[in-house]
Amino acid sequence: MENAPLPSKPHYAILDGLRGVAAVLVVIFHLFEAHATSHLDQIINHGYLAVDFFFLLSGFVIGYAYDERWQKMSIGEFFKRRLVRLQPMVVMGMIVGAVFFYFQASKLFPMIAEVPVWKMLLVMLVGFTLLPLPPSLDIRGWQEMHPLDGPGWSLFFEYVANILYALFVRKFSNTALAVLVFLSACFLIHLTVTGPNGDVIGGWSLTPEQLHVGFARVLYPFFAGLLLCRTVKLTRVNNAFLYCSLLILAVFAMPRIGGADRLWLNGLYESFSIIFVFPLIVFLGASGAVKSNFSARVCKFFGDISYPIYITHYPLIYTYTAWVQDNKIPIREAFPVALLVLASSVALAYACLKLYDEPVRRWLQKKLWPAKVYQKA
Repeated sequence: MENAPLPSKPHYAILDGLRGVAAVLVVIFHLFEAHATSHLDQIINHGYLAVDFFFLLSGFVIGYAYDERWQKMSIGEFFKRRLVRLQPMVVMGMIVGAVFFYFQASKLFPMIAEVPVWKMLLVMLVGFTLLPLPPSLDIRGWQEMHPLDGPGWSLFFEYVANILYALFVRKFSNTALAVLVFLSACFLIHLTVTGPNGDVIGGWSLTPEQLHVGFARVLYPFFAGLLLCRTVKLTRVNNAFLYCSLLILAVFAMPRIGGADRLWLNGLYESFSIIFVFPLIVFLGASGAVKSNFSARVCKFFGDISYPIYITHYPLIYTYTAWVQDNKIPIREAFPVALLVLASSVALAYACLKLYDEPVRRWLQKKLWPAKVYQKA
């Protein structure tokens, strides 16, 4: 029975769409980041909070999809399902990173020109597993745990949260889960308010400081999303996709608060956004309904490309950033190229989805859960 496909539950179409909206804003954030002198003057200043929003969405969806299924599903079965869903695009992200790697050689990334091909390929192969690389194996100069495809760090912590959920947290009562969420919120606030930067930026390196940031970023939103799924009573919200999309844009576009002298004020803003605003957005999105074919198509498109664009866009951003920094190109002159990179990121994501991700996942599902097993169950 545990090898049979579990009957699928209806998707929250609006939440799928909101994930895509946040993913596209991440690409725009990274394009503007190439022209910023610091995070104080960054346009779409808080775009990096998309990662924390993704974690909260993930916790909510995991609870919705799996909390009621554990009597018919083993831990190994859960892990297989998560690997089938996430790992194919992890592999593709690393391949895209390898293809673009040597085109990124620049003053910004001086190490690249000296990296032998065998070492780059070794990093790619390790990246396929999502095992984090130590700084000693860095091939870019930013000490990333996945230097071919930086966003891989958040997938690493996504897996960590999934493991914690499957082994322990799924068994927690709502009270115990609420205690964990409260303590995780305190952990997050401590990071943002007392940290040296007044924000949650980080988590991508295998160092004690960066691991601290990574765990602070994943623990609250993921398990708050789970708690929200378990306890919330949904209502009816009209135009939820529009309102929630505007709210996400407002959170991300908020300029840096407090300046360089009062970093803790920005930390409070980010803590408030993650702890209160993001759960509100998920609640409103889950409470909404898609009422027209056009809205359904928009939500589906954004939802479909959300994960592929997030995990494949950054090699293009590395290349764009190196070009901008080497040539000192202002945003007004680079704008057409930035639009091209954005369009290319969407096109690449959609191509990867249709030509690779969906076919590979279908093949894996047939291998792991053949129809005859399902019929016997």
